[in-house]
Amino acid sequence: MKRAALLLVLAAVLAGWWILRPTTWSESELPAHSPDVKAGEKVFWAGGCASCHATPVNGRRAKGADRLLLGGGAELDTPFGVFRMPNISPHESDGIGGWSDLDFVNAMQLGVSPSGQHYYPSFPYASYARMKSEEVLDLFAFLKQLEPVASDRPEHELKFPWNLRNGIGVWKRLYLDPAPVIDLATDDARLKHGQALVEGAGHCGECHTPRDSLGGMDKKRWLTGAPNLEGRGSVPNITPMAEGFGDWSESDIVYYLETGFTPDFDAVGGSMVAVQENMAMLDAADREAIARYLKALPTGPQSE
Repeated sequence: MKRAALLLVLAAVLAGWWILRPTTWSESELPAHSPDVKAGEKVFWAGGCASCHATPVNGRRAKGADRLLLGGGAELDTPFGVFRMPNISPHESDGIGGWSDLDFVNAMQLGVSPSGQHYYPSFPYASYARMKSEEVLDLFAFLKQLEPVASDRPEHELKFPWNLRNGIGVWKRLYLDPAPVIDLATDDARLKHGQALVEGAGHCGECHTPRDSLGGMDKKRWLTGAPNLEGRGSVPNITPMAEGFGDWSESDIVYYLETGFTPDFDAVGGSMVAVQENMAMLDAADREAIARYLKALPTGPQSE
């Protein structure tokens, strides 16, 4: 009887380890790819890397050339606790200068650090998982040629149970899925490109989609608006059924992403200012693709 109980306990421990363990790719699973720095710069702006990782200047969001000084240090104050943005400059010890291609892909698409720890999903790898690994390698090539920045970032300050990093293994089992969010039965290359930008590198759903009690995106209400995770106001619905936004044409959306002005001559505000500035750095064809995808979304229930 004691032996049977011991075996059950051992089985439970092994099952828990299996569920919680960080899973990574091996070197052989990386694509054969010659990274393109120019393409990586486009991924950098689409992904809004500077918005989180550029070191604040005098307590304010970095602007201009300072957006390429990626020493981290910005804070994200959420219901789960305070997340502090890491250094992703090519600094050898403080940043990612000592990382390999495999380290970077595992971090971006599987949320696992080079030391084998889970990253918290405040790092939007649940969206980056939908990117092509070639794009991720292009991004890494771009980051590596930026200026190294020395920094000393304090640790996150998270509430229980969110401070138990191993539990993220369960979260990943529930929410980390590289499959497209919306099944678009189409041969429209521009529409597919827009989907890749919005659902992947652009990670628009991370802010515009409601979350459940575990912090996972509710894909049944994709892009229908959500409370601001930083506690100030809400993030709008950007589906075709949204009041106001639903009346925008594709050209209206393109113009907004390029200039920051709405069809009613209002100006972009709040955290969307940085997003719009990033989108303005993309090619016109990229903004057009994003607009086409947003107008092609199926209608669904309004978020509360």
